[in-house]
Amino acid sequence: MRILVTRPVEDGEAIAEKLRALGHEPLLAPLLAFQAIDGPEPDLTGVQAILASSANGIRALVRRSGRRDIAVFAVGPQTTEEARKAGFITVKNADGDAHALADATARWTIADKGALLHVCGAKAPGTLGDDLRARGFDVRRAVLYRMMAATHLPPDVEAALPTLDAVLFFSPRTAKIFADLVRGRMPPHLTALCISPATAAALEAGNFAEIRVAARPNQEELLALVA
Repeated sequence: MRILVTRPVEDGEAIAEKLRALGHEPLLAPLLAFQAIDGPEPDLTGVQAILASSANGIRALVRRSGRRDIAVFAVGPQTTEEARKAGFITVKNADGDAHALADATARWTIADKGALLHVCGAKAPGTLGDDLRARGFDVRRAVLYRMMAATHLPPDVEAALPTLDAVLFFSPRTAKIFADLVRGRMPPHLTALCISPATAAALEAGNFAEIRVAARPNQEELLALVA
C-alpha cells in the first residue's frame, strides 16, 4: 500500500522505515513541526516525578535541564524510549493514553511524596492534570514547546494524493489539519488509520472509504493495522 505518514519529521522517517520493511510505500507529510520554547530550567523543587504525555515533552525538557535523577512516568512506548535514550534513570511506561497515564501514576506513587511536573506543549489538553488533581495530586504544568501546523502538503505528496491508499493519523489535531488541506480533493478510496477513538472522531467519516482504529493508543498498535 502507498501510505501517508503525517508524523513530525523527528519520528516520521523511523515509521517510514518500518512501513518499508512491511512491504509498503510510505510518503512523508509532517503536519506538525516541533518548536522548543526558550526559557529557564523548570522548577523541579519538590517534584517526585515528571509526567510525559509525548516524546516531544522529553525532547523539550532535556534542552532546558540536565537533571536525569527524577522519575519519568511516560504515556507510552515511544515516550518511554525517548526518556531512556535521554538518560533518565527511572522510567515507567503507562502503555496507553492520558487516562491510562493518570491511572498508572496513581498506582505508582502517592500524592504525599511530592508534586508531579507535566511537561507538555502549548496546546496540550488539561485532561491529565485535572484527573490527577481530582485524586489529590499536586500537578504542575510546564509548557516547553509548541507544535506548528503545516499550511500545505509537500509537493510530492500533492502529486501522489490521488494514488494514496491510506494515511496514518496520530492525533485529533493532525486529522483535522489533513482534512482542511485536502478538502474537496479527498481520494474516494482512502483509508484512515487512527491511533485512538478520539482521533477517528475528529474525521468526517463520509470522506474516507474506511476508518480503522488501533487496538491500543500507541504507535505499535497503529502500525499493526497495516502489518
